[in-house]
Amino acid sequence: MAEKSFKYVILGGGVSAGYAAREFAKQGVQPGELAIISKEEVAPYERPALSKAYLFPEGTARLPGFHVCVGSGGERLLPEWYTEKGISLILSTEITKADLASNTLISAADDIFKYQTLVIATGSTVLRLTDFGVQGADAKNILYLREIDDADKLVEAIKEKKNGKAVIVGGGYIGLELSAALRINNIDVTMVYPEPWCMPRLFTAGIAAFYEDYYANKGVNIIKGTVAVGFGTNETGEVTDVKLKDGRVLDADIVVVGVGGRPLTSLFKGQVEEEKGGIKTDGFFKTSALGVYAVGDVATFPMKLYNDIRRVEHVDHSRKSAEHAVKSIFADEQGKSIDEYDYLPYFYSRAFDLSWQFYGDNVGDTVLFGDNNPTSPTHKFGSYWIKDGKVIGAFLESGTPEENKAIARVARVQPSVDSLDQLATEGLIFASKI
Repeated sequence: MAEKSFKYVILGGGVSAGYAAREFAKQGVQPGELAIISKEEVAPYERPALSKAYLFPEGTARLPGFHVCVGSGGERLLPEWYTEKGISLILSTEITKADLASNTLISAADDIFKYQTLVIATGSTVLRLTDFGVQGADAKNILYLREIDDADKLVEAIKEKKNGKAVIVGGGYIGLELSAALRINNIDVTMVYPEPWCMPRLFTAGIAAFYEDYYANKGVNIIKGTVAVGFGTNETGEVTDVKLKDGRVLDADIVVVGVGGRPLTSLFKGQVEEEKGGIKTDGFFKTSALGVYAVGDVATFPMKLYNDIRRVEHVDHSRKSAEHAVKSIFADEQGKSIDEYDYLPYFYSRAFDLSWQFYGDNVGDTVLFGDNNPTSPTHKFGSYWIKDGKVIGAFLESGTPEENKAIARVARVQPSVDSLDQLATEGLIFASKI
């Protein structure tokens, strides 16, 4: 039973861990002071690549190409970078017990890690159909996507089942991005989801209609309003079909499930305050436990812009919250102060030749503007969300960098609007004037 001690430990090896490590280095962390403990086998990487270029048939992204921090235009942190900075990268190590009162982490191999300051960056795990007791859900080629191992399994299945049939269970981020990636690989794709339209947590019916029609034109079959309730298998245990609640049975060589995730907080139950499914933090990502911070998917933090508290699962917040927490750690040590985290919610996606961005909050009345004809060669459209006479959210498909900056500015400034009809007519012109 080995014991190691560090001044700082980052628990988790995802996007937040990589961006936190970079900020530690910027702040002048000394060799030997910082460790990253990760159950993955590789140094932190940009997770969004897994559902995009990693799966493309040609020119695919592979490590070390997308280690952090290339996703935000920064330097790529190869494993050697951590060595050069004196940062201990402890990989393939699963922590099974955390005792925050004694500043101790214990691994599955009974190794003990002591720390003075802990940054919890454990992220999320996918919800699996086996968790819900769905019949046949443990069959081969029923796949999920969260880590690079998952992506490798999916790449292998695509090669093995060339020109085969895939069923995507779920109509959110993973469903939309993987449906596109599989079609690019010439796989026959059917998407199944229970909601009345895709990406219901963000899209309005008007926005979703464009994507559903666009995907249909690309050959994706969409089945709404039902769920998978069982799977058939062959003699080798591979999936052969998907049984739907409405009675239909779909042939399938590959099934990809994207039905959401849950934050990995179980190690800390009863040791920190929790709220809204995450670990409660202040505006500096400090938890209720002394010397313990939480960032990324697991943190429930004050959303200053809307005067409430939220938990955000997105790579942009994972990056920024990690950097902010590390700045806060060093400010405290040096007796300085920094501003509280002031986050503007931001989400984006890329699939086929589409690319959308959203900023702000998606509540209130909505106004759709622009060319949202899915067969138009010049499609560019968006939506504003209006609450209490102010524009508080903005969405844009196929925007230029300048146009995307303009809608971000709108969501941050929250300008007043007199007429929804005029707003619909002005569209992007309204944003350009703010």
